[in-house]
Amino acid sequence: MNLSCCIWALSGPEDEVLNRIAGAGFRWIDVRPDALAEKEGLEKARDLGLRVSCVAASFGMPEGAALDSPEAGSARKALAHTEQALAHGATLGAAAAYVVPGADGGREALDRYAASLAYAADRAQVHGLKLCVEHFPGRALPTVAATLDFLKEIGHPNLYLLFDIGHAQMSGEDAGAAVASAGPRLGYVHLDDNDGVGDLHLSLTDGALTEAGLRRAFEALVEAGYDGAVSLELSPKLPDPLGALKRSREIVRKVGNRVL
Repeated sequence: MNLSCCIWALSGPEDEVLNRIAGAGFRWIDVRPDALAEKEGLEKARDLGLRVSCVAASFGMPEGAALDSPEAGSARKALAHTEQALAHGATLGAAAAYVVPGADGGREALDRYAASLAYAADRAQVHGLKLCVEHFPGRALPTVAATLDFLKEIGHPNLYLLFDIGHAQMSGEDAGAAVASAGPRLGYVHLDDNDGVGDLHLSLTDGALTEAGLRRAFEALVEAGYDGAVSLELSPKLPDPLGALKRSREIVRKVGNRVL
């Protein structure tokens, strides 16, 4: 397993952010679709030894666009944005991309979302990326269990779960059990902490997460044969985001088995 971090934890000019992340010891990064858009940015990342692991494909959707929209034009715009993000991710060398569910958990909206995901998963496969869906409390797929059931309904071979340990805390799901239930459908992992209520994206063990709980999660990942990346997704609103990334990195290196 490789340890990555979401670069949106840090604010400022892109080249400065890349310098700070590389200086903190990271070698893998997650990006949004607007990152490394210029040749200079990609060359900077490569010069620093930073490789792209994953792209947040649904970030920055055009206004009014949604993968679960009942309006055909809105759904087409959302799919076009997603495919552009997938193509960019492939150019950057990413192995995975992910989307977050919409707000409408009704059956018709989920059916529309499923159709969009199947199309996007096809396009991701063409680009050589796994497409993951993140379980997200308060949205249409609020739990790991609901998201896995939804993916099973769709039955697409290139649709996976993005497991977020902080979101699992909020929904009261045991991380080890969630990883085990995902099995081969586990496509990516986010690491963050919170108080069990709010989606705070704190430094690891600054909230409800303990080192023992994190260790059990890594043991489950190893038992499941997961060989993808685990990525720190921390909030840029923390008092010291870079310090939080450094502390979290050290905690992962302490308790994580086979994490590089």
